[in-house]
Amino acid sequence: MHGLDALTLARAQFGFTVSFHIIFPAFSIGLASYLMVLEGLWLRTGKPVYLDLFRYWVKIFSIGFAMGVVSGLVMSYEFGTNWAGFAERAGPVVGPIMGYEVLTAFFLEAGFLGVMLFGMGRVGRGLHFFATCMVAFGTLLSAFWILSVNSWMQTPQGYTIAPDGRFLPADWWAILFNPSFFVRFPHMVLASYLSVAFVVGAVGAWHLLRRQAGPHRLASRTMFSMAMWMAAIVAPAQIFMGDLHGLNTLKYQPAKIAAMEGDWDTEPDAPELLFGIPDMQAHKTFDAIGIPFLGSILLTHHLSGKVPGLDQFPPEDRPNASILFWSFRGMVAIGFAMAGLGLWSLYERYRRRLYLNPWLLRTAVAMGPAGFVAVLCGWITTEVGRQPYTVYGLLRTADSVSPIGAPGVRDSLIAFVIVYGIVFGSGLLFILRMMSRPPEPGETGPAEYEPIRTAGIVPGPATADPAHEHEVATP
Repeated sequence: MHGLDALTLARAQFGFTVSFHIIFPAFSIGLASYLMVLEGLWLRTGKPVYLDLFRYWVKIFSIGFAMGVVSGLVMSYEFGTNWAGFAERAGPVVGPIMGYEVLTAFFLEAGFLGVMLFGMGRVGRGLHFFATCMVAFGTLLSAFWILSVNSWMQTPQGYTIAPDGRFLPADWWAILFNPSFFVRFPHMVLASYLSVAFVVGAVGAWHLLRRQAGPHRLASRTMFSMAMWMAAIVAPAQIFMGDLHGLNTLKYQPAKIAAMEGDWDTEPDAPELLFGIPDMQAHKTFDAIGIPFLGSILLTHHLSGKVPGLDQFPPEDRPNASILFWSFRGMVAIGFAMAGLGLWSLYERYRRRLYLNPWLLRTAVAMGPAGFVAVLCGWITTEVGRQPYTVYGLLRTADSVSPIGAPGVRDSLIAFVIVYGIVFGSGLLFILRMMSRPPEPGETGPAEYEPIRTAGIVPGPATADPAHEHEVATP
């Protein structure tokens, strides 16, 4: 790290910490909604398998939620220590929105989380389900505020600039519902749902591969079946939403599109490059392999549509195509792989071999972390593509950094790497250990105690009806 300036180190530090943080909110958003569905199905059908799965995953959710809170606290300090210029200039717009996120979404989640985790048997079924719904809604509300802030930084509007250079809110509706919010918010929510679906599917497939027979079979099959339905339905929807996102980016951030595509020359009939090595110094993409006309078709929906090249923008305003070219293709490749697995599962479901094809199960296990990798690729594409600005076209990153020395940022970055490796590495290993055990009939919750079952509120193993197994597990 010697020789790097404070700006580069500050960007590396924020990129490192936010990369850890973004995984946990995505996990919480998807898993909270999954828990809501599981409890709703249990209340509606009375089938114990849904309660077993709820109590199995709610314990994992509690660990992931706590890790998300811890990782998020660090980032709030970084705004003050490393990005004082951004905080001073954009604070009048960004600060209130972040405050609303805490006052509404976080308080909502935290307020009902205790009831969801420890209230089973202590409150009525309806109230407990309401608490679960509120936690799920709180995660979505949190995503709303955060995506609104980030989208405003990508496509700013509804502001005025004070004589001292600060951005002052002029129209809060225009700020919150800025031009890119309407595609970026659903794109992120769907990504969270898919990420969790593939984790759930991987856990179910793992236990089916290890033991097809046993008391856990029904729960493992139910997990895998629900996850594959999500893959088959949501992955194509996410591809469609990604297309809308691309059209929006082409309109408002054409330099980002040019860097993502590795295009240096503005031209109609643009190809879609499948492979290439963009060189920012040579202003060229070497070893390019592409499909003629496909770039114009995908980006403009016209055979001869004109696709912008980086030659339209001054060198100091160009995002780093060497990074964007591959992060974008990684995200797209994973998205199509998810859709492919969903289609494969439909075929096996039609053949009534959804749980019996070992290659399908092995592929699902291998793709367990794929959603989170795609989220990281998408975040890199979004944030690196905004450079060299923090507020696109208005506030440069170089003007946003605090007046601090490089050694201080370097030392804190090293400390973050060590601490994060220990804390979050241990947390991840603990979660994986919990997932390595299959859900069993009569699964215990976070605060299980005997009066729950004696009161008849939570059915245990003795109340499970084997006759329901075929009904739930049949594809």
